[in-house]
Order: sequence, then structure tokens, then C-alpha cells
Amino acid sequence: MKKILFAFFVLFSLLITSCSDKIIGYSVVLWNIPEQQIKAGEVLPVYIKSNISHVYIVGKSDGEKIEIPLWQMTSPVKKGKIKEVSKRYQEFASTFASVKTDGLPCRAEAVNTSKQVYRLRKGEVIKILYKGNGQAPMTGGKPLEGDWYKILTDDGTQGWCFSYNLNLYEADIDGKQIGGQVIVVEEEKDTRWDVITGGVWYPEEFKTMIESGNIDLSKLHPSYRFRLDLTENKVSLNTTVIHESWPFEGYTKTDDREYTLKNIPVKIIYRNADYIVLRYTDASGKPQDLNFVTLSDNLTEIVNGERQRRTKAYNRIVSRGPKYTASSYGTLTFNEDGTFRWTGYKLLVPTVISAGAKNAGTAAIKYSLAKNLLSTYDGVITFKFEGTSEEVNFLYKVEDGALRLEDATTASFQGNLLTARGAEHTIIYFKN
Repeated sequence: MKKILFAFFVLFSLLITSCSDKIIGYSVVLWNIPEQQIKAGEVLPVYIKSNISHVYIVGKSDGEKIEIPLWQMTSPVKKGKIKEVSKRYQEFASTFASVKTDGLPCRAEAVNTSKQVYRLRKGEVIKILYKGNGQAPMTGGKPLEGDWYKILTDDGTQGWCFSYNLNLYEADIDGKQIGGQVIVVEEEKDTRWDVITGGVWYPEEFKTMIESGNIDLSKLHPSYRFRLDLTENKVSLNTTVIHESWPFEGYTKTDDREYTLKNIPVKIIYRNADYIVLRYTDASGKPQDLNFVTLSDNLTEIVNGERQRRTKAYNRIVSRGPKYTASSYGTLTFNEDGTFRWTGYKLLVPTVISAGAKNAGTAAIKYSLAKNLLSTYDGVITFKFEGTSEEVNFLYKVEDGALRLEDATTASFQGNLLTARGAEHTIIYFKN
């Protein structure tokens, strides 16, 4: 048995080795890799592409295999086509540029009306890939001086930028300028950090709930938020499952858009002025990414408005009753304080109502109803019977002198939203 396992291991190792030695294509380096003494424009053989690690395994001239991020190279092509690909990048292989003005747009095509894919910062260094043909932007009825260039940022974004607000220069393998105009970049304030510390950040699902009108009061609460308070030197993170607070002792900028808080298991990744990602590591050492956004809405007003909506819907059921009777399903009475009494519901036991349920409990409007069902039903009412912890949901419709219920035992829910009726259900007609 040991011999078989050993033989299998050897065979497996040989397969792995052979796969790693097989060239899948050739790529052009787009950005200098000074630590490996590799310049932009060089052609390297590619052995492996990892979409998990987002790297290529490539071979150097001395035979060593190294990892290079996907964004830093062109897509691999066959050996017969690499010369054509390489030719496109040779003219500007050593050309970089510094951005003259803040917010300079980078576009999807070489035209000023094309979609913006990125906004460059003043002083940001970008790689010039090649020149393109396109109409020059106009100012005062006259075209600006310059050309369109395909550019690459240091986070892997590619796009088209007009050179009027760029300082183009040649650079050595370390990225240092070689000759040409001296570029002086003023040291700028870290506006991204100011945005992070100046805002109150709420879970991204808050925005989704508000925009859809589907409010889950168990999740949408003003206290659920992330806040970095420089006045109190305090960092707080509160969600439905996380309740943490730490003293703020500073941060380290570990990347252009990444801030690691000192002695706090939180890393902040800036996406834009309204969106950040918190990489939070819990006590077990497990990291998780939490998306947070800023909101222009008043959460307290939204919460109060949703509570009033639910109360109004419940009171409508009470005012049309409050006592309803069905010949086969007993008598159901709603009280203004949110309690109910239901007798004679044995036909619903145990498929809908638990056998341990009593004849009384609490009732409330808790869930929202999908728009395509609002023509048939008014909403969803939730019963909590004494004697059981299970909730029982019914779609309901208040009609003249009647209340129609449909059990939602097999209905489909997405979070706080009932999206589809059950394939099998019981419909009850109550009269008052």
C-alpha cells in the first residue's frame, strides 16, 4: 500500500512540475519591476495564470520563475503573435507622466465625451502605454494642444487621457526621471483621510433598504454605523452582530487608498467619497469585508415613518373588526395594543400553527410585500402565539366587512420582503 501511495505521489509531483514548465503564452511587461530588474516593454514567457491570486507565473531570462500581478502585463498570446503586440508598446516603454491637475478624467475611449473610468489626482504618476487617434477637447472654441494616450495607473486601471494636463517624461528602471522638464509636485493634504474621518458610515444595506422602500427595523437603526472620531480619539463599529469600540492611536497608510489602524483589528479601504470597505478581523482571527456608505437621509425620520406605516396598517385591521369569524377556522379578535385572541383554529394545526400554541399572543405588521402582490393583498401580518417561539405569517387583505388571510408557510422571503406566494396555501375568509 505504501508503495502505491509513494508512486501516486511521485506521479502527481511530475504532473505538477510538467504543468508549471509548460508555456501558455507570452506577455509584455507594462510597468517596471525594479526589484527584479525588469523594464516595461520586455517580453516574458507565461507559465500559469492564477485568477485567485491575480498573478501570472512568468520566467526571467535566467530561468527563475516569479509572480507578477495580472494588471502589470498584457494578456498572454502565442509566440507568433507576441512580436505584433510588443511593437505597440515599444515607443513609450520608458515613458511615464505626472498629472498636473486634480480630478483629471480618464476615459473609456479617446474622445472627451466618452465614459469616465477613473479620475486622476494631481501629482499622480501614470504609465504611458501608447498614443491613440482622437478628437482634441475644445476650450473657447479652440482645440487644446496635446494627444490622446492609453494610460495605466498603479492600481491597474487602463483608459484614455488627453496629454494637455500631463507632464510626460522618460524614466529609468526605478521610475526616476531622466532629463526633460523638472516636475515639482506640491505635497497635498490627504483628502481621502479627511473624508473618512469627517463622515458617518452606515452599512451598505441601509442604502438598499431606503432606495427600495423595504425597511427592516431590526437592521435599520441609527446606532449601527462606523465612526472614527478624532475629537474623542475613539473608533466605534456597531452592526447587528458586531459591537466594538477602541481608543484611536493613529494609523499607517499601507497603500494609496488603504489605512491600517494601529492596535485595532480594522483596515479601511477607500473606494470613493461615499463608499469605504472595512476589513475587520474578529477574535478568532477570521477577516471579513464590510461595506459602508454615507447617507443623505435622516435615519430617525425614516425609522419613525416606517413604524407609523406599520401601526396605521395594523389599526386598519382593528378598525374594520376588531372581531372576525370564519365558519371552519374560528374567531379572531385584534386588540389596539397589538394583542390578539384566536379560538377554533384546529384545522390549521400543525401544518400552519404549532400544536403547542395557545389561543392568544401578539400580532404586528413586520414584513413588506413585493410590488407584484400588492394588487392582491394589502401586506403581511405576523402572529406570535403564546406557548411557542415560532412566528406565523399570513398575507392579508381587508375588504368590506371581511378579512382574507392566506398562510405564508411555504411563501418565499428575501430578507424582510415576501416575494412570492407559496405553492400550497390555505385561504381563510373571515367576516365581522
